[in-house]
Amino acid sequence: MLRLLLADESAGFRQAVGGLLRAHFPTMVELREAGDGPETLQQLDGADVAFLDFSLHRELAARIKSEHPNLVLAMLTIHAAPEYRQAAFRQGADYFVSKEAPAEHILKVVRSVVAGREVATSPHDEQDAITMGNGL
Repeated sequence: MLRLLLADESAGFRQAVGGLLRAHFPTMVELREAGDGPETLQQLDGADVAFLDFSLHRELAARIKSEHPNLVLAMLTIHAAPEYRQAAFRQGADYFVSKEAPAEHILKVVRSVVAGREVATSPHDEQDAITMGNGL
């Protein structure tokens, strides 16, 4: 079971993305939600992937990655400018996803993690799982 955290202050956005993830991965996903920074930090333990709103969590991203180095961190934002992407990666994000991009981009992140987990558990090419996914 893949444990996902969706952290965004908009409950409507969390519901929409949560519904999308549950529809595409009905037996593979345990979804947690958080609406602010403290709640995000409480929900992180045991998570495999965290989708974090860039505006809400920019300051927390580096701390989250240092405390949870195996966590796949995807930053979500309405700001698609290159400087936002660069800032997200400097803070430790593995992915940067525009909230205005097609929903397929969020699904692509989850598929990459699932594929990476499968590669990591195979006896061949474990390096592929480690280097997988630095942006969309």
